[in-house]
Amino acid sequence: MIHPNQPLALSAAKNASSINAVVGSPPLLAASPASSPAAACCSQRRAAAGPGRRGAGGSSRLTVPPPPRCSTIEQAAGVSAVTVDRTLTVTATVTVQPPIGVVYAARGIDDLADLFGKTLILELVSSELDPRTGKEKETVSAFAHRTMKQDTYEAEFAVPATFGPVGAVLVENEHHREMFVKEIRLVTGADDSSAVTFDCNSWVHSKFDNPDRRIFFTVKSYLPAQTPKGIEALRKKELETLRGDGTGERKFFDRVYDYDVYNDLGDPDFKIEHLRPVLGGDEHPYPRRCRTGRPHTEIDPRTEKRKGPVYVPRDEQFSDVKGMTFSATTLRSGLHTVLPALEPLLANQELRFPHFPAIDGLYSIGIPLPAQLAAGAAAVAASGGAAASASSSTNIVGGVIPRLVRMIEDTTDHVLRFDVPEMFERDRFSWFRDEEFARQVLAGVNPICIQLLTEFPIVSKLDPEVYGPPESALTKELLESRIVESVTVEEAMAQRRLFILDYHDVFLPYVHRVRERPETTLYGSRTVFFLTGAGTMSPLAIELARPQSPTRPQWRRAFVHGPDATASWLWKLAKAHVLSHDTGYHQLVSHWLRTHCCVEPYIIAANRQLSRMHPVHRLLHPHFRYTMEINALARESLINADGIIEESFWPGRYAMELSSVAYAATWRFDAEALPEDLVRRGLAVRREDGEDELELTIKDYPYANDGLLVWNSIKQWASDYINIYYKSDEEVAGDEEVRAWWEEVRTKGHADKKDEPWWPTVDTRDGLIGVLTTIMWVTSGHHAAVNFGQYHYGGYFPNRPTVMRKNMPVEENKEEEMKKFMEMPEHVLLDTMPSKMQAITIMATLDILSSHSPDEEYMGEHAEPAWLAEPRVKAAFERFAGRMKEIEGIVDERNNDPELRNRCGAGIVPYELLKPFSTPGVTGRGIPNSISI
Repeated sequence: MIHPNQPLALSAAKNASSINAVVGSPPLLAASPASSPAAACCSQRRAAAGPGRRGAGGSSRLTVPPPPRCSTIEQAAGVSAVTVDRTLTVTATVTVQPPIGVVYAARGIDDLADLFGKTLILELVSSELDPRTGKEKETVSAFAHRTMKQDTYEAEFAVPATFGPVGAVLVENEHHREMFVKEIRLVTGADDSSAVTFDCNSWVHSKFDNPDRRIFFTVKSYLPAQTPKGIEALRKKELETLRGDGTGERKFFDRVYDYDVYNDLGDPDFKIEHLRPVLGGDEHPYPRRCRTGRPHTEIDPRTEKRKGPVYVPRDEQFSDVKGMTFSATTLRSGLHTVLPALEPLLANQELRFPHFPAIDGLYSIGIPLPAQLAAGAAAVAASGGAAASASSSTNIVGGVIPRLVRMIEDTTDHVLRFDVPEMFERDRFSWFRDEEFARQVLAGVNPICIQLLTEFPIVSKLDPEVYGPPESALTKELLESRIVESVTVEEAMAQRRLFILDYHDVFLPYVHRVRERPETTLYGSRTVFFLTGAGTMSPLAIELARPQSPTRPQWRRAFVHGPDATASWLWKLAKAHVLSHDTGYHQLVSHWLRTHCCVEPYIIAANRQLSRMHPVHRLLHPHFRYTMEINALARESLINADGIIEESFWPGRYAMELSSVAYAATWRFDAEALPEDLVRRGLAVRREDGEDELELTIKDYPYANDGLLVWNSIKQWASDYINIYYKSDEEVAGDEEVRAWWEEVRTKGHADKKDEPWWPTVDTRDGLIGVLTTIMWVTSGHHAAVNFGQYHYGGYFPNRPTVMRKNMPVEENKEEEMKKFMEMPEHVLLDTMPSKMQAITIMATLDILSSHSPDEEYMGEHAEPAWLAEPRVKAAFERFAGRMKEIEGIVDERNNDPELRNRCGAGIVPYELLKPFSTPGVTGRGIPNSISI
């Protein structure tokens, strides 16, 4: 850990004698005694240290050094002073982390280079200009050699006493393979109190891949106008490198950030059915993703070829720990190997589950694995997981979902057996009840779509010439017949007690297209809820609608939980359809679009326009960890043509197109702030006594109750942080990097919405704090709320079916269908829900996506080294960390309060999705800093 009071310049050893410093140029290094070896006037020592000079253009190439001088007279600020041009011995310790299990052809050559001390070249850069020339001072360079201590290299420099503070270190990797540099620590003489640490945590490419040296800056943060003159050029050069020139195909080791449209979801050259629309542009507005530069397909010149892993900048890729637990053995390779291997096994059985106990058997009995996969699982188990990295498909199972593969007791056979989801474990019948159906719109995995009903009668805004009459089947008489209290619809609306889950207009245009898929159906739906006196929600009625077509009229019908068996079973079927609508919208919009997809432009713009030294970059950096990599993996295996989403969710090939429609119609940055989102949906109103004070419409709304605690804590942290670095609004307005970053987010990252009037400005401290708080909330609290409960609530798929395969039996009133429904309604419900293959696919996927990695970083738990180096920032972060710990306790108290019936009750899953901390695995709690899964 870096000490908060660590000096930002090297100091002399404690026994150094004083010298006459140059006036106006405080020395980085005081002179050491003349007897010191570092002070010897020895050309051999200076040559070994390898001093060089960077020209005005900032070139880092070394030149032959001039002979050292023993004394000189320097001019500084017009004042003459006699100095002794002495040098100090400075030791650099480089801590690295080699790639795990990497073997490559040139490894032997690199080992020899290590042996002879020719591994890394380090170059120290002064923060000051040379007072004689007004240009950057000569840099000081040295080779680093491997030490006896594992993963450590050392270099020794002879540094002039007048060098000034070290502002940057340049690194050249002489290996044939990249190297992960964790930190560089500079110490003067043997005085540990002089230590200066450069936090790197970055991959340094081989010089054989790229001759340019890597630049690492001090942990001290600088606004652009405050940048020390000696490293101004390097600050600009580093940003130019990260922006690239917009040409060429990106290589694995590149660190270039640029924009492109979503044109890589399908490869029509491989299969014409994989052609997908380009997302981004006037026809299909969408956020931008990271450019890869891959060539385009022959069939469609707008579509990018899908060849090899998707490029993301090197430092955005998973760590080895994260990679071993997720990327290398899960979505990229595992599910696409395991699940097809299971398909023949399941094809010999009925397509659907024969009865509900058969679903329960997934958690108790499991599915026998094919012999070759079982053998692979056994090998993985025997090797302690080591075999999981093998390329053979027989080793995939144990690596992909080892938690799900169990050995049958007293045998060597293996089964795929799922953990019992918490909701099912607490109350196996809760999914069937109306109370739980309603509770989950406030405290489930998608609590951000419920809205206050503000207009009645309910009328569609779609074109009636295309879709049919706009009037809803949810009439005043119907709703009033279901309200448990003696109030009219008008009175209930005035009391803010009627709410709606509205998937009518957004889905209705896709009904006929989705129904062209085999074994798939869709409706537009509306569900109206009533807020009871107990503070819980009661579902009143559901409307399902099919638009008109050239051959058939519009069909729509309202369903209620009626007094007889037939009405009751129709109501259960209608609820299942609504749940599938909510599940699809949740995955594509609440989760993918509003977090993963919309955040990527913030990351790209920040790396292109904000220096690594910028305090805003350092504040946002932990909130961007792994997001670009997980998004790239999603484009490979989840949201791609014939990927898991298309195969297992009802929108099929229209999934991403539908998310584009939602982006165009509903997304706006200002409404991504939690308070604004609640107000926009009518779930909160602003109090008259304070602009930032909210009064919730539903007092017991777990997502909002806990979310506002987290939001306010984040906002206070952002406010404390920003006010340390900016002393006035004028400093914010004059920050060229922040201005360029936010302009690029709007005009390039979200280019299709660049002219919208709702974009906030960042020309004041409050404006910047608001923008940063929103981004930090979306990457942390919002994502945690919609992601980490997926297996708890969707692991028992009847609670959240991803697809419905049969129409309501009363839609056509066909005699055979109605007869089957009247005789065996349970079988009709099972026929309607996902098939065995779809269910197993989505259960395995949700288990992976709901899991925390062992190297997860939670809000308030991990401090960046740059924060710890500044005492005021360190204190602000400690206050933030303390607030997050307090929230843990508050959440526990709320979950044990019997008055809060939406989170506490018999068999109810307590609301812990916004509880800040967690252990690894599927826990249903924990708020990571970033969207990392």
